[in-house]
Amino acid sequence: MIELRFGKRLGQVDLAVDVAVPARGVTAIFGRSGAGKSSLVNAVAGVIRPDSGIIRVGERVFFDSAARIDVPIEQRGIGYVFQDARLFPHLSVAGNLRYGLRRARGARPVDWHSVIEVLGLQSLLERRPHHLSGGERSRVALGRALLRQPALLLMDEPLASLDAPRKAEVLPYIEALAQEFALPVLYVSHSIEEVTRLAQHLVIISEGRTVASGELTDIMSRAEHAPLIGRYESGSVLDCEVMQHNAHYQLSTLRFADGQLRVPCIDLPVGAPVRVRIRARDVAVALSRPMDVSIVNKMPGRVQSITPREGPYADVVVDLGSTALRALITRESCDRLGLQAGTAVWAMVKSVALDSRSVGFNRRPRPDSALPTAPD
Repeated sequence: MIELRFGKRLGQVDLAVDVAVPARGVTAIFGRSGAGKSSLVNAVAGVIRPDSGIIRVGERVFFDSAARIDVPIEQRGIGYVFQDARLFPHLSVAGNLRYGLRRARGARPVDWHSVIEVLGLQSLLERRPHHLSGGERSRVALGRALLRQPALLLMDEPLASLDAPRKAEVLPYIEALAQEFALPVLYVSHSIEEVTRLAQHLVIISEGRTVASGELTDIMSRAEHAPLIGRYESGSVLDCEVMQHNAHYQLSTLRFADGQLRVPCIDLPVGAPVRVRIRARDVAVALSRPMDVSIVNKMPGRVQSITPREGPYADVVVDLGSTALRALITRESCDRLGLQAGTAVWAMVKSVALDSRSVGFNRRPRPDSALPTAPD
């Protein structure tokens, strides 16, 4: 486990962190700008010294105020990727990567060739940073951090400076690295799209305090977290697998625990695991199964809860069996349909609402036994 229980006074804000997250896979640190996300990971890295508390990664204690332990930055064995790539302009890509390799400490679970292959850097090795695109610079920065052989990888808004096409270019590489190298990753972001695509665990921070922590699919399905995630972006996350493709209509069928979803065709083989984010505002509710409608994703369930929101809205959680699906509708519709806890309903989702930004390859973290061994 990664244990983060510490406090720090930062100007007028008290940073109060109290979470324990898995030491494997990607944990997203999510919150609005100024919430304290970067301060949290800077404390883990050793850039900021907490006033009190403990920071533990696995068996290693980085900071413990009671025991007077404060491991220096260079001895923590952490890789750090920032918003800007921070590459050395006078070095080639290969030179920047070798810099990371020279600063490696301890056992080497990743090697040069693995990093080059996974991040697709072979054709870039002789270039200088000023001849790279933003996405390419981000991939080189990732490679340099990995070649330090870190015990933990910190990523602070690594895609914030990229436009949408460059983000789409880099995201698959970030997905691949956590799986390929079996490293625990703390990934800071205020983009719910990035978070739901990459992370298995979610920590929400607001006004300096960690207010929620748990499995991403569970945290996202809870109506009480909607104000922190954002009214129009919050929703549910479903773990699915590809069931079949329809070449004629360019649609794919995904299977999840309580049914199926039809989505625009995705370029993944049958059986591949995928994660689908369904925004609450894209879910409609009916009392009986709609027949003469264009929507094909229709799932039976029962109302689990109804939470009134600011303005005309209400957040309705529909229990599909083992899946909670959230719908954002008006309070008027709730009253007109007579919705209450236990009401049998049909939840509907338009296929066109589940585009490439909502559906992504779900790279599940390797079990500990699958950790790569150090090279000879």
